[in-house]
Amino acid sequence: MADTRKLVILGSGSAGLTAAIYAARAQLQPIVISGSQRGGQLTLTTDVENFPGFPEGIQGPELMEIMRKQAERFDTDFIEEDATAVDFRTRPFEVTAAQKTLRAESVIIATGAGTNWLGLPNEQRLIGHGISSCAPCDAFFFRGKEVAVVGGGDSAMEEALVLTKFATKVTIIHRRDRFRASKIMAERALRHGKIEVLWNTVVVDVLGNGSVSGLRLRDVGTGREWPFRVDGLFVAIGHHPNTELFRGQVELDDQGYVVVREGTRTSVEGVFAAGDVHDHRYRQAVTAAAFGCMAAMDVERYLEGHSTH
Repeated sequence: MADTRKLVILGSGSAGLTAAIYAARAQLQPIVISGSQRGGQLTLTTDVENFPGFPEGIQGPELMEIMRKQAERFDTDFIEEDATAVDFRTRPFEVTAAQKTLRAESVIIATGAGTNWLGLPNEQRLIGHGISSCAPCDAFFFRGKEVAVVGGGDSAMEEALVLTKFATKVTIIHRRDRFRASKIMAERALRHGKIEVLWNTVVVDVLGNGSVSGLRLRDVGTGREWPFRVDGLFVAIGHHPNTELFRGQVELDDQGYVVVREGTRTSVEGVFAAGDVHDHRYRQAVTAAAFGCMAAMDVERYLEGHSTH
């Protein structure tokens, strides 16, 4: 029978690594299953200027590497694979990764959420080089420039309104002839002097070599295509939580996000969640880190009264 670990953390983004730092310093000897996208969503960004402690900013991948080294300093173990199965029905819980099954007294789910991208030929190549999915994170870099937002829901309206504080012009591109957004958000965007809307339009591709220089658009009615000059593209067609592995194991909401209560506790006693895997409102590196801290502290308190050793 395999040894039982006090804590297994699923995910190595801002939430997972912060949880590891706190748990390791509490001598819980955590093991992190980092996943194939080591470092999470921040590895897809370039300049990060809103994470406290870095007055000159820092590259997203560098920030994640620093956080990982801090966790390693306190003897956190890592498995560089995706988790492939979990069993939360009984304690100790079981987590399978790299064809190895780990037993754990507690688990923190910190697998994050992914952006719903458009699937365009040049999209992935230009993420972080003019393509973003987070205006609060990246709007500052588009001061004095023209940008486009793809989407028609409240998130797209929010992205566009944030961008107006920096960009000279914001074009919302929507494939239908009306927004899905709430009336108040849609009206706020439509009334704004810096915002224009291209209705019944889709993005066919992103143009640019080292960075975004424009888009290729298509009218969904006529099929006509044309180039459209912008300096940046913000994709706001939603996010998806990375929770498929946990269906039937913990309670999820209608969108698939983990349901938490009393801090970071899930529906299963001994299983906790931290970061974008449950937080679909803020989705910031610093809030994910805060949830990671909370989860580790919740685990420590939980184990004090439930340790099997």
